[in-house]
Amino acid sequence: MTPEKQKYKDKKIPAQVKKEIPSEKEETSASKFIPEKAGRASPEEVKSAAETVSQIKKEVGEVFFGHENVVEALVRALLCNGHVLLEGVPGIAKTLVIKALAKVSGCTSKRIQFTVDLLPTDITGLTTYDPKKGFEVVKGPIFANFIIADEINRSPPKTQSALLEAMQENQVSIGKETYKLPRPFFVMANQNPLETEGVYSLPEAQVDRFLFKVVFGYPNQENEEKVMEQNVTFKKFEDIELKTIASPDKILQMQHLTHKIYLDEKIKKYIMKIISITRKKDFKYGEYIEIGGSPRASINLFIAAKAEALLRSRQYALPEDVDKIVHDVLRHRLILTYKAQAENITPDKIIDEILAIVREG
Repeated sequence: MTPEKQKYKDKKIPAQVKKEIPSEKEETSASKFIPEKAGRASPEEVKSAAETVSQIKKEVGEVFFGHENVVEALVRALLCNGHVLLEGVPGIAKTLVIKALAKVSGCTSKRIQFTVDLLPTDITGLTTYDPKKGFEVVKGPIFANFIIADEINRSPPKTQSALLEAMQENQVSIGKETYKLPRPFFVMANQNPLETEGVYSLPEAQVDRFLFKVVFGYPNQENEEKVMEQNVTFKKFEDIELKTIASPDKILQMQHLTHKIYLDEKIKKYIMKIISITRKKDFKYGEYIEIGGSPRASINLFIAAKAEALLRSRQYALPEDVDKIVHDVLRHRLILTYKAQAENITPDKIIDEILAIVREG
């Protein structure tokens, strides 16, 4: 016990002050897992986790088919303890996939429909006064494992930013108090790319909090025929029979295991070469980049490559793991010039060119 705690223990202090002093249990819990001291993953651990992930993907695929890459991206982000921004046309089951993933993972989920009149307190919660009970905190829908932020660009930046503290710190401030969010905590926001009226672009600070930006469109004809037969839209989600494969504790274990995947110095240099090119802009499409990848981009490439290796049941990451996830990580982090928009130069096209340069050596 620290001298500071001993001092407080020996005195009678108000309950409010006591509550602000972390307990021994809280301190132990906070320092329970330190990524840089986690060691290496064993073959048995990796094999077991990969089998669990495979079962999760298969079960989610029972109701969301035709977009295996989207399911993989969501699972990968979950392993990284990150968040995902989905972009696609309406009616392609963006909400369904996250609800299915939450149920299969054994986690709670809440849906927040973003509208122009939504307030920050509608997301986080607020302090109310009851004449009989006095002041009490009413927690908002943010207090769940999986959050579906539906059409997030429908609300102004002030409301969108209510998610910032939650996404970065896994906590929410209501009034003068700060409350921890459930773990794992996973935000999947989606936005409609078609409309420009009545929508607000996400602040750059918030966009950067998303580990991945995943863009997808319509399923192919074969899968869409299967969608019609299933008629999932006309069923209650509660009536869809999905097996619970994991639990919140199991998800946390797999998140810890992801950090234990080995990533060699050569892979780190490979990642840094990609990021460096986005900053130097000395290549064919360099003139179209206004701001290159931030340090958070390299950090996310680092952890996402480990998650991809775990998905492939490997104890170590390879350059192809970086190649697999680089579009999702950089797509929303490369800030392009107006000239790029005028000439229809997309982030994906620029990333393809960067990969070609890096592979050539």
